Amino acid sequence: MHLNPYGADVVNFAADLANRPLATAEELAERCLKAGLVLERPVEPADLDHVLEVTRAWVEIVDAPGEREKADLLNDMLARSAAYPRLTDHAGGWHLHYRDDLQRLGAVLFALISVGTALHLVSRGMDRLGRCAAPGCAVIYADTSRTARQRYCSQGCANRDAVRRHRARRSAESEIAYKTCR
Repeated sequence: MHLNPYGADVVNFAADLANRPLATAEELAERCLKAGLVLERPVEPADLDHVLEVTRAWVEIVDAPGEREKADLLNDMLARSAAYPRLTDHAGGWHLHYRDDLQRLGAVLFALISVGTALHLVSRGMDRLGRCAAPGCAVIYADTSRTARQRYCSQGCANRDAVRRHRARRSAESEIAYKTCR
């Protein structure tokens, strides 16, 4: 049974908000529209403040050391954004919203991100949010891969880290060979 109408979109949007912090309400509106969100009201500075709070809470979930800690933080976030699911047809077709109608954008994103993250983690696995494993890169990713083995934020970081590890092995092998020959 598939109950996640948000798919990977909402957790990828949350990761994008965390990786590229917002500076203005106008930027928030642009990025929401680009992500396919329907803006029912004008975006105000208070919405930006709320979304920055949501993003901070979401990053704590990503960085939590274990499943229980992730669950506790996410349960707190879900409790603070609670609303009952409702059917709506505002965007040309019936679908579910996990929020009240006509809420401010900050509250809408709070609900979307908390419910979407909960659905992502319970359907894909509690370890499916993380930070890039490449040294010096702290980019957050949402693992939506089929194999559940994502460790890097991008193929570029994966390739650079593979080259780094290869060169380190070759250097170590060369040093051992040099010491053996002496």
